[in-house]
Amino acid sequence: MNIPPLPVVLPLFMAALLAALEQLRSRHRVLDVLSLLTALAVVIFDLLLLQRSLAATQVYWFGDWSPMHGFPVGIAFVIDPAAALLALLASLLTVAALLFSWHHFLAVRTYYHTLMLLFLASLQGFALTGDLFNMFVFFELMGVAAYALTGYKIEESGPLEGGLNFAVMNSLGGLMVLLGIGLLYAMTGGLNLAWIGAALQGKPVTAAGGVAFMLLSVGFLVKGAVFPFHFWLPDAHSVAPTPASVLFSGIMVQLGLYAVARIYWVVFSDVLAQAPVQSAFLGIGIVTLLAGGAMACLQRHLKRLLAYSTVSHSGLILAGFALHERQALEGTLLYIVGHGCIKGALFIATGILVYHFRSVDEKQLHDRCCRLKITGALFLLAGLALAGLPPFGTWAGKGIIEESARGLGYGWLVPFFTLGSVLTGGAVLRAGGGIFFGLGHLDPFSSSAPASGEEGAEAERSSGPTPVLMLLPMALLLLSSFGAGLLPQSQQVAALAAARFVDRDGYRDVVLAGERQPASPAVSEARPGLGGGLIAAAGAVALATLYLAPGPLHGRATKRIKSLVKEPVTLLRRVHSGYIGDYVVWFTVGTAALTLLAVLSW
Repeated sequence: MNIPPLPVVLPLFMAALLAALEQLRSRHRVLDVLSLLTALAVVIFDLLLLQRSLAATQVYWFGDWSPMHGFPVGIAFVIDPAAALLALLASLLTVAALLFSWHHFLAVRTYYHTLMLLFLASLQGFALTGDLFNMFVFFELMGVAAYALTGYKIEESGPLEGGLNFAVMNSLGGLMVLLGIGLLYAMTGGLNLAWIGAALQGKPVTAAGGVAFMLLSVGFLVKGAVFPFHFWLPDAHSVAPTPASVLFSGIMVQLGLYAVARIYWVVFSDVLAQAPVQSAFLGIGIVTLLAGGAMACLQRHLKRLLAYSTVSHSGLILAGFALHERQALEGTLLYIVGHGCIKGALFIATGILVYHFRSVDEKQLHDRCCRLKITGALFLLAGLALAGLPPFGTWAGKGIIEESARGLGYGWLVPFFTLGSVLTGGAVLRAGGGIFFGLGHLDPFSSSAPASGEEGAEAERSSGPTPVLMLLPMALLLLSSFGAGLLPQSQQVAALAAARFVDRDGYRDVVLAGERQPASPAVSEARPGLGGGLIAAAGAVALATLYLAPGPLHGRATKRIKSLVKEPVTLLRRVHSGYIGDYVVWFTVGTAALTLLAVLSW
């Protein structure tokens, strides 16, 4: 049975079928069941693909158009463990989102299920394809579905504005990808990643090659929400329905960064000088990490807080990829899985708040949600996990990245990673402590942040206890992140995926010549220590306590502290103005800077 195309073909076919069933009188139950069964089937297909890819990289040529005399005339899916792992994460998060939306009778309106399955198909295709142009096609399909989900409440101005910002920024990113593809096609005459890499191998480095890589990187870094291309993500999250937010922060952003790493390793790793790429991406990663963490602490709108924490963690993921080392990549893949599950659980918690209180405003919800004890406990646990509490996947992944950084002489990165975890985890714990347990006072920084406390209804009713189908996916996602960090099999899969990912010659041979890519050692030598995770978790608790407990941020010291941070806070808020024109200017500046770096360095 040819499984590789099924994770894309099945949801595309079912999306068309569900669009036709929209006219049924009792459509909600039918659409719920069919969409959930489709997502579960994709999970099974992805599990089978992951199992097979661990033995050998799978290559599937559509229409059996295999290479002729070494030239790829057809389109291929290339399924190695890294691609299969990310596809599996996408399908698991989709199942969780659809389980949660089972009760979203008011939010679930025309074509919701169709859009979710289109989104799932595009995520699968993006992760599995080995063709650069088809990566662009799935990039655009992903964007179209995401824009529609962001602006789903079309009668409200907020979703339309958020969807417009999202569409403009990601369309600009798509244009950069298309320009980069055009340059590479002109240089090599092909669009298959393995072919392009083989065609460029051994040739002198040109400025055109460097510019092509930077254009592709800019386009995918927009999707990856890193500075200065990240502004659309908080705007989209603040208005998107909860199920869409689960996928945005859980997997879509990470796939943008995955694309940059995949293109670099397969096409450019033996062509471009490593130092300029590494310096540029490490710098962008650290700035993103700190800016996102600081902005998370300044929010009172819970969805925006979580969105900025995603921005911060995108910086860490980019830095992990930028180290250009197998062990660092192993940790990054583990971190992506752990973070994606945790962030999905946190956004489901915000959906539960909307279900009960029609609000995600920290100020409005303070001390009003004490009856939601299970949700509150899971929310705080997720906040600790986000900070890197052992043994969650975030702890294991970040610990391995830090160990790799020290071994490469980049030990100075570790304090930045810890600070980013403290800022994002502390912001979540502060919000959870005040919202669910009535702790402390409204802090003097986030309480002055602009926020719209009212959220549109996402469910038909909100009285009574939280439905089990809302709590279940939240608990399962946290359990999945727990298992990703605790189980040795998870680290073995990540180690094998990383070893196969960086083997560019093996990738090219298996695609172009049909050779079997030899299995790399699955036993990882990396052992993340408990100390770093415990320090970050303790720092997050301390930061939340600083906000919530009477003390330094309250009473006489308040004015002094606010005066010290007034200028940086004002600058950060001015940069994040909310105006699409400002975002386009930042996009232009970032693109120009990276392109100039490419021209001067190569």
